[in-house]
Amino acid sequence: GKKARTFDLEAMFEQTRRTAVERSRKILEARERESKDQAKKEFRGPCMDSSASASSAAGTVSTLTQSSDEELIGPSMQSQTSGQGPAEGTDDEDAEFIGPPLPPGFKDSDDDNDDTEEEDNNPVKKIPDSHEITLQHGTKTVSALGLDPSGARLITGGYDYDVKFWDFAGMDASLQAFRSLQPCECHQIKSLQYSSTGDVILVVSGNSQAKVLDRDGFPVMECIKGDQYIVDMTNTKGHTAMLNSGCWHPKIKEEFLTCSNDGTVRTWDVNNEKKHKSIFKPRSVQGKRVVPTTCTYSRDGKLIAAGCQDGSIQIWDRNMNVHTKFHCRQAHAPGTDTSCLTFSYDGTALASRGGDDTLKLWDIRQFKKPLNSAEMLPSFFPMTDCCFSPDDKILVTGTSVKKGGGSGKLFFFCRDTFQKLYEIEVTDASVVRCLWHPKLNQIMVGTGNGLAKVYYDPIKSQRGAKLCVVKTKRKERHAETLTQDYIITPHALPMFREPRQRSTRKQLEKDRLDPMKSHKPEPPVAGPGRGGRVGTHGGTLSSYIVKNIALDKTDDSNPREAILRHAKEAEENPYWVAPAYAKTQPKTVFAEVEPEDDETDKPEWKKRKI
Repeated sequence: GKKARTFDLEAMFEQTRRTAVERSRKILEARERESKDQAKKEFRGPCMDSSASASSAAGTVSTLTQSSDEELIGPSMQSQTSGQGPAEGTDDEDAEFIGPPLPPGFKDSDDDNDDTEEEDNNPVKKIPDSHEITLQHGTKTVSALGLDPSGARLITGGYDYDVKFWDFAGMDASLQAFRSLQPCECHQIKSLQYSSTGDVILVVSGNSQAKVLDRDGFPVMECIKGDQYIVDMTNTKGHTAMLNSGCWHPKIKEEFLTCSNDGTVRTWDVNNEKKHKSIFKPRSVQGKRVVPTTCTYSRDGKLIAAGCQDGSIQIWDRNMNVHTKFHCRQAHAPGTDTSCLTFSYDGTALASRGGDDTLKLWDIRQFKKPLNSAEMLPSFFPMTDCCFSPDDKILVTGTSVKKGGGSGKLFFFCRDTFQKLYEIEVTDASVVRCLWHPKLNQIMVGTGNGLAKVYYDPIKSQRGAKLCVVKTKRKERHAETLTQDYIITPHALPMFREPRQRSTRKQLEKDRLDPMKSHKPEPPVAGPGRGGRVGTHGGTLSSYIVKNIALDKTDDSNPREAILRHAKEAEENPYWVAPAYAKTQPKTVFAEVEPEDDETDKPEWKKRKI
């Protein structure tokens, strides 16, 4: 269906104010001309009253001429005349102005010019931190942030494998995400970024295959996984180890970049998921493979930069993937993960956030030594990043803290002098991600305790968080949440149902047909047998054994007679028991029993008692 239209109240109010200011200016100019003509006529007249009125008109003219250059509407005229001296006829002047009254805190154009001059002299005033909103992503670290180029949607990803979508225009004050999904199953999200057109999203996670989603979170493509048994990474079609970072090309909307623990940096095309586009292999001083921990494009997309585990920063020409164009071998301490590289908007400077708790600024034309460096900035996460302000004069990064070790802070450094200008205590957890959007002029921060904070200023910022904070929360319909909707017809209830005659005959007939209820005995098995039962006359071996051997036809009603039947044979031909006792009991000993008269005719073995 059609989407509801959204209105920017600030923009509408600004347009109304400008229209009113323009009208007031025209009216003031017309009245000024009329008052001048009237003053000339009155000065020529001989009457004293007319001269007095002319003097008052001249006072009004002087007041109007002083205020004509200023953008004034309505009530602000009263405050200006009262500041100059006793107000004569201010009620009449206020009644003649048209347009809505000025809002509190409104400043004239001269004051605005003064403020802009002050902001140029003091860059701290450009930081939009007067207001903030908090988006609850989850309970684990928010390790990825992404804003589309227009600033309408925010995406957050974390260590809980979730990616959440936030729409500023569609949210109300409850600040709830409109979609949550796990695009990479049980892999932590490392990086999220919208393309230059904002229609697709690059998702880099802990596995070896980057994914591309559309704006609503549905998959578009997934990179192929390379053969991990091939030694030369050039011959593999994709990454063979965990990904570390990724980003989109700033100019070509179909191309993106990834780096991995397999020691390669690869470029990809969205339309070809079967093989990478090109491959770059960073090397150490000895020519050995090193792992790139972060990668980025330059602002014009002509250079590709990678920060490596040996502390080096290596930069290639995008079209020449063999040798590096610029490199610095000892940019950061060896063995520490360089967590972020970002180019300035003018394209001449490169900022690097190292795992050695430093933030450095480089000129790629003179890449041997950093321009400036800031230390004592703890970083515990492999994706702690840094960014430039929209005017390219401030550099921003976050710090990490241990649990219970204080608050994570957002530090603002001057690009020229690297002097610390400002700091914001964000929360009692680490500050992992930071993003300063140039169009919104708002700062997004991802923290270690599952929060995504948005800092903004109602005057300096545009849209974004300002759209959702003015909307009231939707009232929950408790009746629906607590109870389910049941449709009940009164006569269907048992208490209203008419009793009907119950016939037992039909029920008995049904039970008779049911073999379980009627306890019907199982019929004999016909044939070879089925259902685990063995047929008596089947053609199988088991049925033959049952029929001929297992079924004993002898009468075993007297067990003693059945045993003694074999006694004579056992005595003559001992086989089972007697040989076992041949050595230990060579001579059998039996108890002597006195013979009785009736036992004289019995055989000898019957006289013995065992």
